[in-house]
This record gives sequence, structure tokens and C-alpha cells, in this order.
Amino acid sequence: MSVSSDRVDIEIDKKQICQYIGYNDDHHLSARISSLIDDYSKHAHQLINPLYSYVIRKVEWARGTMALVEGSIIFKSWVVVQLLEQCQQVAIFVVTIGKYLEDTAAQLARDGLILQATVLDAIGSNAVEKVAEHAQGKIGQIAESKGLVISRRFSPGYCDWNIGQQRMIFAALTGNTVGVRLTGECLMIPQKSISGIIGIGPPDGNVERYNPCSFCEKQDCPGRR
Repeated sequence: MSVSSDRVDIEIDKKQICQYIGYNDDHHLSARISSLIDDYSKHAHQLINPLYSYVIRKVEWARGTMALVEGSIIFKSWVVVQLLEQCQQVAIFVVTIGKYLEDTAAQLARDGLILQATVLDAIGSNAVEKVAEHAQGKIGQIAESKGLVISRRFSPGYCDWNIGQQRMIFAALTGNTVGVRLTGECLMIPQKSISGIIGIGPPDGNVERYNPCSFCEKQDCPGRR
């Protein structure tokens, strides 16, 4: 088992910010919105505290709709088990950008500055995704050093993985959750946080390519990949 937490520098992606607020690209933005995104992106780093934590644990067994992971961690999901059946280990993680940005966006909304609040919230969503990508890259490097590969990320609340399984994610991290906590409904605070798992397994299997969307009939799913 290994545990790590770290800070990370991130770069805001303007095109992705545009997509978050409803534009396909930045070519159709008004001068006002484009300037607002640029200005907020430039100064948002003062409101972002990017942190992540992960633990790598052995997959004891996985079958049907249940998997047992080292440390008495039980995951209940057909989609997750289909992945973990192919894995030797699983990385369990949480990432966050802290509370300052979302608190500021909420204050802007209360002040009636809805556009500004929307842009800042989109920047926060992009920022936390960048932190998750960075953490995934670190986990990938560890796997590669052992001759293994990693899967894409999976989070409770998607597909058939119940949001209540957040409790197992946080139990596996044994308190090293970089300031993120769960509500009674298993939502994360700060909200700009991502938790989940990444499978680790041999390169001759289907770990890297595993995608439950390929056999899911729900074509209109917002999380479809």
C-alpha cells in the first residue's frame, strides 16, 4: 500500500471553459465574455488550492457485482467489478481545488452577478478536472514502473455505482482526504472535488481500453465517453 498527497500547478483551458458555459468553442464569444474568461482565468489561481491524495491497494477478489479490496474495502457495482476482475491493484483517490473559488462564485451569484459567477464556476470545474488528470498521470507513472497499465477514472454516482460508495472511497484513504469531507448524502465539500478509482493491471488485458459506455444503451447520458 502507498499513500501520497501533493500540490500541483494547473493551467486553465479557455476552450473547455467555453464548453462548460454552453459554447462549442471560443470563436462565437462576445468580446465581453471572452475578456471576462481571460481576466478570471488569469486571477483564479489566487482562489485555487489544488491538492490530491491517493492510496494503491491490492484487489483481493472481484466477481458478480462485488469486489473486495485490501483493507476490507467493498465496492458494489457491476461496472466496477468488470474492471477490477482484470486488475491486480486499484488506486483510490480524491482531488480538490479547495473552497475559496466556489465561495467566491456563490457570493457573486448572491450579488446578482450571474454571468461572472457562471464563468468562475466553470473555471473551477476545469481546474479540478486538471488536478484529477495530474493525479492520474502520477498513478500511471507508478504503474508503468512496474510494467503495468491503468484504466480511465471511475467515480461513485456514475453508471450503476451508487453515490453511497463514497464512504468506501474515504475509508480507504484513512483520513488523508486533503480537507475534503462527505455530507450525510455522500456529497463532497468542497464541491469542486473529484473522488474515484483507477484500475491497475497487466498490459495484455483490457484494462486500458475498458469502457462501460461501449455496451450501455443509454445514448443520452451526460457522462458518456
